[in-house]
Amino acid sequence: MSKPLEDFRPIFGEAKAKWSTLDLSPLGQFLFLVHSPDSSSLTFHVTDFYSTWEAVKSISQLEDLRSDSGIGGSLSEFIDYIVASLKSGDVKLGLEGQSELNGAKSANLVAQKSKGMPLIKISLNKLISPDANAAMSNLAWKLFETLRSTQDSFVKEQKRTCHLTELLSVEQEKNESLQSQLYLYSKRPKVQNAPENSNNSSPQKGSYYLSSTDLQNPSGKLANQDVASTKTCNRVVPAYRRTKVRGALLRDVEDGDS
Repeated sequence: MSKPLEDFRPIFGEAKAKWSTLDLSPLGQFLFLVHSPDSSSLTFHVTDFYSTWEAVKSISQLEDLRSDSGIGGSLSEFIDYIVASLKSGDVKLGLEGQSELNGAKSANLVAQKSKGMPLIKISLNKLISPDANAAMSNLAWKLFETLRSTQDSFVKEQKRTCHLTELLSVEQEKNESLQSQLYLYSKRPKVQNAPENSNNSSPQKGSYYLSSTDLQNPSGKLANQDVASTKTCNRVVPAYRRTKVRGALLRDVEDGDS
């Protein structure tokens, strides 16, 4: 069975500090870090790098905090509620009991998921050196690790985006090429196939067909007819017919003179 804090990721944010009673002195900007060092507890650190506060909550203490907050459900759901409250952007640090040398004597970290929802209130203990220095060092290191992880994720996502962009560009070029080919094909004239001519086939009734020879020499048939007529006119006439024809012609001329 997995632990509720096994995959808990560090949470950073700003805690808006204010005095619980009266404004006794100006307050600086505080940062908070919530993380799970061993998956069996939650550690809260709040610091302005002058004063540092800490709280450690075990699994059983988190169960008690869930009951005190009046939030039902499982412990995992309660931890999800804590995470959502810390990420809401409205986390407050209440300071109490100012001293002249060491500042506030106690502090509470208060977070709320949204208005009208239950408050999460964590009591903090003030740290002194070297524990305070260790807590600030740990916060800075966790912040750096988170920043580096975010940067690595961004670089990977950027490379993936560039790769997908290249693939998209190639597909667009292919699509444009296909569209161009389809356009040219649609503008291409339709060619009708000529009927096959064979010895056993004859044109169908009522159909007409012109061969390429007919198209190149449409007057071929007329020329053939002229040649045939010429051959008929140049045919040799037998001798006996030629005499009769000549005599007939002479008689015709004499009759005309008389």
